[in-house]
Amino acid sequence: MKQSPNQPPSQPANQPPGQAPEEPRIMRGATLPGDDRDDLAWPIGDPPLGIVMVEPRIPPNVGAASRICAAIGAPLHLVGKLTYREDHPARRRAGLDYWHLVEKIHHADWAALRSAFPDRRFHLLSVYAERSLYDVRFTPGDLLVFGSEDDGLPATITSAYPDECVRIPMVRGVRSLNVTSSVAIAAFEAARQLRK
Repeated sequence: MKQSPNQPPSQPANQPPGQAPEEPRIMRGATLPGDDRDDLAWPIGDPPLGIVMVEPRIPPNVGAASRICAAIGAPLHLVGKLTYREDHPARRRAGLDYWHLVEKIHHADWAALRSAFPDRRFHLLSVYAERSLYDVRFTPGDLLVFGSEDDGLPATITSAYPDECVRIPMVRGVRSLNVTSSVAIAAFEAARQLRK
């Protein structure tokens, strides 16, 4: 896993050093869009969107988020203390064959992330936000930030950047979504806008 944005992608933990990664497999019966179907393939932004997970605790969620990152060509930024090994079996299962396709960058803490991207726009996903995700106009290089599965983003972060907080609209009475469901909704909304 990378420690700074300027290093090359890391070798997957379960892959022997020096061995080329396997080509990703697709599910039986599935087909990839042909070169003539640009409507079925996302272009990668320049710079690309970024997905940020702050102190994620559940390995399958990180694996699933990495798969979403692979699908939209986004790097995955992991912030703070990580409580699992990169080669955790549940993470590997959730990430399938896409883990090696995703640039993974670890930042020691929130301050390190912010200082690494002083000119980027941050969108903090929070159930306490007053603004809808669908009111945001995304730009290339935007960073979508998600908190831990149990606690969401710390109040020290959301209170310091209230204008960056957004929420996914839901029916009344529903408190929240699984973090990777939120990653998918926000990531594909941003990618959809940038594709226009």
